[in-house]
Parts: sequence; C-alpha cells; structure tokens
Amino acid sequence: MTVKEIFETMDYGPAPESAAEALAWLVDQGDKFGHYIDGTFTKPGKGFDSRNPATGEVLANLTQAKQADVDAAVAAARKAQPNWEKLGGAGRARYLYAIARLLQKHARLAAVLESLDNGKPIRESRDIDIPLAQRHFYYHAGMAQLMESELPDVEALGVCGQIIPWNFPLLMLAWKIAPAIAMGNTVVLKPAEYTSLTALLFADICSQAGLPKGVVNIVTGDGSVGEMIVAADVDKIAFTGSTVVGRRIREATAGSGKELTLELGGKSAYIVFDDADIDSAIEGLVDAIWFNQGQVCCAGSRLLVQEGIADRFHEKLRARMDNLRVGDPLDKCIDVGAVVDPLQLQTIKAMVESNTVGHVHQAACELPENGCYYPPTLISGLETSDPLMQEEIFGPVLVSSTFRTPDEAVELANNTRYGLAATVWTENVNLALDIAPKLVAGVVWVNATNLFDAAAGFGGVRESGFGREGGWEGLTAYTKPKGKAKPLAKVEAIMGEGAPVDPIDRTSKMYVGGKQARPDGGYSKPVWGKSGLLGHVGLANRKDVRNAVEAAAGAKSWAKTTGHLRAQILYYIGENLSARADEFAARIDAMTGKKDGAKEVDASIQRLFTAAAWADKYDGQVHGVPIRGVAIAMKESVGVIGALCADEAPLLGLVSAMAPAIAMGNRVVLAASEPYPLAATDFYQILETSDVPAGVVNILTGSHAELAKPLASHLNVDAVWSFSSTDLSKEIEVVSAGNLKRTWVNNATAFDWSMDHSRRFLQAATEVKNIWVPYGE
Repeated sequence: MTVKEIFETMDYGPAPESAAEALAWLVDQGDKFGHYIDGTFTKPGKGFDSRNPATGEVLANLTQAKQADVDAAVAAARKAQPNWEKLGGAGRARYLYAIARLLQKHARLAAVLESLDNGKPIRESRDIDIPLAQRHFYYHAGMAQLMESELPDVEALGVCGQIIPWNFPLLMLAWKIAPAIAMGNTVVLKPAEYTSLTALLFADICSQAGLPKGVVNIVTGDGSVGEMIVAADVDKIAFTGSTVVGRRIREATAGSGKELTLELGGKSAYIVFDDADIDSAIEGLVDAIWFNQGQVCCAGSRLLVQEGIADRFHEKLRARMDNLRVGDPLDKCIDVGAVVDPLQLQTIKAMVESNTVGHVHQAACELPENGCYYPPTLISGLETSDPLMQEEIFGPVLVSSTFRTPDEAVELANNTRYGLAATVWTENVNLALDIAPKLVAGVVWVNATNLFDAAAGFGGVRESGFGREGGWEGLTAYTKPKGKAKPLAKVEAIMGEGAPVDPIDRTSKMYVGGKQARPDGGYSKPVWGKSGLLGHVGLANRKDVRNAVEAAAGAKSWAKTTGHLRAQILYYIGENLSARADEFAARIDAMTGKKDGAKEVDASIQRLFTAAAWADKYDGQVHGVPIRGVAIAMKESVGVIGALCADEAPLLGLVSAMAPAIAMGNRVVLAASEPYPLAATDFYQILETSDVPAGVVNILTGSHAELAKPLASHLNVDAVWSFSSTDLSKEIEVVSAGNLKRTWVNNATAFDWSMDHSRRFLQAATEVKNIWVPYGE
C-alpha cells in the first residue's frame, strides 16, 4: 500500500521500530548474563531464559542466584556503604547526575530493550517509562545535593534490599535506587524474573558512570531470590508487587528492626459524572486500563459511571475499543502490546472465564497468531460484590457499574480492601475537589489518569501497602534520625502488700467513648507506691479493645473538623492540666518512687501546646510537576491509631503519642503505662472537662502483652504504635499483616521522652494523598 493510498483510505500503516541496536547489545554481552556484584558482572551460571512475550523468542539467558550470590552482594553493599555516605550529598549528586545523563544517552536502546523484554508498546517505553526513569535520577541528584541543608538531622539507613515487579522494570528500578543512593545507602536489587534485561543494562550504565563498587548490586532469579534478600542482613526492604507477597514480607521481617515499604496491588475506581466531557473521559479510560495491557497496579480497572449517561458512555466506549490496535510492541502505532508471559495470560483468561454475570464485550480487533495477546475487554453491569469488582485482574480487562449520586460514587469507590489510586472525571471543579479528599486512595487524578513524577509521592493505603515512592515522603523513607538508641529496659511496678491506708475503694475505670467504663472481664489489679496501695485499675481484654475501637470509629467526624478547632481543644487540655500540675506531679512521684513528676508534667503541657501549634500548620505542599497543572500533596489523618504507651513516662508518654495524633484528626485507643497507669486514669478527668468529643480519645488499662494482639489484628485499626517496655514488636508486626496496617514499634530500643519528637509523631499520624489537577482548555 502506498502512502497516498494510506492517506486516502486512512487505513492503518505500520511504523516498526528497529530492534537491531538492542539485539546487538545482547550479542555483545554474549546473550548470557551473570549478576552485577561489587561493580562487576559475575560469570554466567545456570539459570533461565528471558523471552520476548510477543514472539516467544529467547532474548538472553540469565543466572539464577544462589544464597552465596546474595550473601556476596549484601557483603559488597555493606562494605561500600560507609564511604558512600561519607562522600556527602554533593559528591553523591554528581554520580546520580551522571547516571541520568547516561540514561538519556542510551534512551533508545533502553526503550527498545524494555519493549522486547516486557511486551509493552514502544511508544509507552519511549515516551513514559524511560523519560520518567531519567527524571527520577535528576530529581534525586538534586535531593542529594540538598541533604545536608534540608535534612540535617537524619542519616542513611545502611543497606537496602529492593525487589521490583515486571510491569515497569526500569522505572521501578529508578523509583527504588535513586532515593536510596541519594541519601547515602547502598542497594541489592532483584529485578523480576520475566524482565531483568533493562536492570542489567542499568548495571552497565553504573559502570560507565564510574559509580563506586558495591553501591549498586543486582542479582537475578525467581521469587526464592527475593526471599533470600528479605532474610539477609539488610536494613530496609522496599517491595513492589502483589498484596499476597507483601503480606508474607511483612510477616517475615516482623521484629527484625528492618524498615519496610510496600507498594502493592489495587482495584482503582474510575468515576465519571454526568457532566463530564465523555469523549475525553473515554480517551482517559483507554490510558487508565489498556496502558501496558492493564498490567498496572493503579490501573483504572473499576469503572463507575453515573446512571444518566451510562448507556451512551458504554456505547461510545465499545466503539472506541473496537478501534484499538493490538499487535507487535515495536510498532509505534500499536495501542496494546503483549501480556508479559504465558502464565499471566492464562491467569487473565481464567478470571474472565470464571465470571458468570454482566455483559462481556471484547474489542473487535485482530490478534497476532503467536505471542501472549489478550483482547481489550469490558464487563459491564456488575455489582460491587461480584468477584471481578473486588479482585485485581492485572490485565486488559475493565469492569463496570453505575451510581446515582456523588455520595454513592464515593461509597462504591471506597468499597474495596485496596486504596492505591482513583480517577474523578467532571467539568465541575467544586465537585472534583469535594470528591477527591473523600476517596480512600494514595493518589487521585482529576480529569486525567496515570500521571507520575518524581516530585509527587506515589503509594497507597489499606491493602495497597504503606510508604511512598518519590517526593519528600519517599526520600525520608530511606533515612533515620541521627544517633544511636539505647537498649530497652523493662519497667517494673512497685510491689506491696496489705490493706490501703484509706478504706474507701479507689478502683479507677477505663475511658471509652467519652465515658468511664468498667472492664468487660471484671478483673482489676492493685497499683502500689512506696507509701502503700494507691488504688486499683481494670484489666482490659479483647472486648474492651473492641468497644474502644468502635467508639473511635464512631468519632470519624473528628477528621473533618478544622485544624483551628483541634488546636483550641488541645490548648484547653494543656490549660486544664496546668491547673492540676501539682496533683499530677505528686501522683507520678508516688507511683514511680522518684521525684521527676513536676518535670514530666511540665513537659506534657509543652507537648500539648506544641501539638496545638502544629494542628493548623502541618500543611501539605503543591508540587511543581511537569504538566499544565499541579499535584496537591494533602496530609490526611491515618484514621484509628492504637498505641501502647511508654511505661517509664506514664503521663508524658501518653500525651506525646495522643496529642499529635488527635491534632491531625486521628482517633486513638491508648493502652496506659502498665506499671504506672493512674496518671492516665487521672488524665481522662482532664479530657472530660476539655471539650474533647466522645470517642476521639479512649484509654484502656492492663497488660500490654494482652492488648497488643487484639489491637494489631483489628481490621478497623489503621495503625499501631508500641512504646511499651515489653518488646512486642514482632507480635504486632506479624499480626498487622492481616490488613497491612501501618506500625511504629520500638524494636527493643529505648525512646528518650525528654526530647520533643513531635515532628516524628506528626509524620506517623498522617498519610499523604497526592491529587493531580490539570488546568487549561
């Protein structure tokens, strides 16, 4: 067909990209690869083939890592880390800039190699993946340059183990490696078994950049290699992949003291209101679900359309689907490429074939005879409870339902165990900015989809994981406060015997839902001081935890109040505590047998005033992302936080955890100091007279070991903190894997309560939601 004929008929004309350069690079490497350890490639060993999913052809042979390989990589990283950190931010920045420039220099090679190995269309690799990978190294080179001035109180974690998926091989590598090495860490990275070639190209680029040996190490292999890295002597694990594997990693690292960030699966809602530009929304939807063959964790795979336009929208969508081109990923005119592997293709087929409801439409497009191809698919008319509306398919399959009102749209969108991303399509900016904050997701796009940038953090909540990639929040996940923590010492209560001096019963109740509450089990324990019996407190059990969490969940409107209002109430609490300072100081001295009560009360008052000061000032940011628009980073409350309060600081430990949490709109369930609980039961008298709404603060007394598990396993608890002198870190982190709630545990190290750690508490008490808002006609 001539150019003239193509122009006159508007028939599809292929525009293939040459694979010659990429294939030549593979030949130059001998079509066989070892690991990249301590700055050099190891000798290739027994392993597995990397295949082109579009043709089934073998591209190269990769080496299956053994335990000795992982150990060698970790040892190299450990040896290199001190000197790499000592190089300083400015010194490290030069290497990151060099890597970014080399990624630009070899951009075409990287893009073609990515499409050959992964099956995604070349225009996606060329225009999205590779430029974003370059952007991350440029951005984090700047972050390294600024580290000493902007992050003076933190240091590198050490050695980071990183495990990435097969859907964005080079981009995921950049998301992980760039911030880690910028902050002075060294890394051991395992690329996905299916798609390791661009990681090995990156290793070659590291050598070209002169990166010091051992800073970046790459080992290849199947999932067992990832398990080796998780179990290795590393200081952090960063994982992107399935929720099932993320849960296992949470359990495996529990109690180890390793930092952990998880970017997991999703079932993201794509909400279209009746005033939306339908044609634009459909084009956005094409990118949302058929981008990278739907193999995207944040894919807009769950379409919610307002009833009034649903029929017309679906009709137009089916017509648009029928015009999608599926075929050779190296053809620059192709819309949908190949699924990554035959096993993944079979998984997609099995999930779709198991569905027995709704209406299925598959695009009327020709599929290549060979290769892993699946047609773009729409399944409409589903209910929220249908399996395909809840389960991540990870393929080019869109499921659809309808809604009537904005409130129903929010309810349907949030009716999932995931919380990674969401899209809102409407011409009404007031509606968009009303809906976006209500969606339980780490990222929300308005009239756009799948926008990413190194300056704007990406990550989820609920079972989509915790932590962020990119932005300041992603950067600080690779740092820790300077200084060495002291070992945790168990705090024991003063023991005594005999009758009380005062025959009147002094049994303190707990505080649940704004009321004093007796323990469900009916048991109590004595609290002694050196002068004798001071009173009794109830022993809370799992039912008391249930009641307290229900009360906290019922107070969710607290998160919607203004920071100004929360600040006033915190100031009020501080004023009321100040009025009774001598009484609280005497109580603390009586329980502990020391004379530090007055200092502890004064510090507690200051913590309350500090939290009040931050309540309307701990703001988000507006990121300067490279689009005509902005990315608004909103700091939102985590939700319900359960905290095992410090034993050694019965008032200060409780206030230091409570005040920043409620300042940010959270509700708390506090387990009081186990040996010295009376300061907490006295403190709820302060709460009762300080206008604190019922359920915002709940206080339980009893054994931390008994309360840890029900708190960490409760599905309505969003985060658990433990500062108990009983080290419960492992148990809490194992049990928290049930719904992947956030945890902050002490890992048998002491916390200096005399220092003001308000900023750390504020960070732990907030989630960052990035809302992308393009503007212009």
